[in-house]
Amino acid sequence: MQGGEIQTNPKWNNRRPQAPTAKPDKSSSGRPQPSCQTHLRFSIPKMIVRKFCMRQSRQLLAVSRRAPISTRFQSTIPTTLGEPVVPAPPQESEPILQSEPIPRAENPLIEMMNAQSQAKTPAQQEESQRAKFHKLGTSVKTSYDPENILRNPPKPSQVTLEMLLAAGTHLGHSTSRWNPQNSRYIYGIREGVHIISLDVTAAYLRRAAKVVEEVAARGGLILFAGTRKGQKRAVVKAAELAKGYHIFERWIPGSLTNGEQILGHCETRVVNALDEELLEFKADLADRPSLKPDLVVCLNPLENVVLLHECGLNNVPTIGIVDTDADPTRVTYPIPSNDDSLRATALIAGILGRAGEAGQVRRLKMAREGQTTYKPVSATELRLDPFTGLPPGGEAQKK
Repeated sequence: MQGGEIQTNPKWNNRRPQAPTAKPDKSSSGRPQPSCQTHLRFSIPKMIVRKFCMRQSRQLLAVSRRAPISTRFQSTIPTTLGEPVVPAPPQESEPILQSEPIPRAENPLIEMMNAQSQAKTPAQQEESQRAKFHKLGTSVKTSYDPENILRNPPKPSQVTLEMLLAAGTHLGHSTSRWNPQNSRYIYGIREGVHIISLDVTAAYLRRAAKVVEEVAARGGLILFAGTRKGQKRAVVKAAELAKGYHIFERWIPGSLTNGEQILGHCETRVVNALDEELLEFKADLADRPSLKPDLVVCLNPLENVVLLHECGLNNVPTIGIVDTDADPTRVTYPIPSNDDSLRATALIAGILGRAGEAGQVRRLKMAREGQTTYKPVSATELRLDPFTGLPPGGEAQKK
């Protein structure tokens, strides 16, 4: 643009249709009138200058209406642009005591500096986040404790299918290892593994618990045997509850069939109906053979076949946990269950121990009342020879 003229590209002029140009009119003075092109030559610059002045004037007016920077942070009355600030009418103020400080608006910059100076260290921030995190969620009132079965085993009356299912007593072995004699205990097959019926397990467990309770109530000796790794605590706890005996190591062959040679060093005691030891009969027990258990509870019959065989030779009833790969005919009272799970064996041992404890409590209660469920042994019968039934030296006198 030079001299107020508009320059156009000649190519564009060829493309756009040319408007017909009017011939200049002459007035009375003989001078030609200004055309449309001459009018555009002076109107466009004026329009640009006018818009520029309007924009600059608006900015100047906005700057003049703003409050000074020094008073911007001290003002507490919200104002809008273009509206004058009208002072509030005076109100009757109550008398202010000198002891109460008058609140004043603080500078945000000062507050920011104070907040930065009081910023917490990373350790303090982590501690506060941890405290907030622990407040979230729900509070767990009851949870599973593996030691609860050993510390406080359930009673036989408290046995439920949910309890047996949680302990894993329903899991058997693969179908290729099963014993056909266990078909009546098997509920079905899942992914190549036999599933033991929990109804059958609960029924057989209650029957075994009743046997243990009655043997303990009649003053019988109960032996708990569990020789697998991890069964020691369950075996010891069950024996303590039933006031019986336990073995958690290898069974010595011949302990029942040849007990005089193997268990001859074991001490034998004489007690009354209240389980009080009688020391005056200690000298009469020198020649007596070792006692045999009245009931044997075996937690792993597969590894204790010799024990079960000796119990069968001596007519000692047995209770055993029978898995799908075991022979249920080796024990007198089988309990179909998973014998590989420590939780399952601890649960069954604890239930049988509680049954023995109930039998002992009932026996002692009857003993305090002067009643016994067994025939007591007198002092004369105790001094007789157990093999001949004669007093010591009676055979020599007879000859």
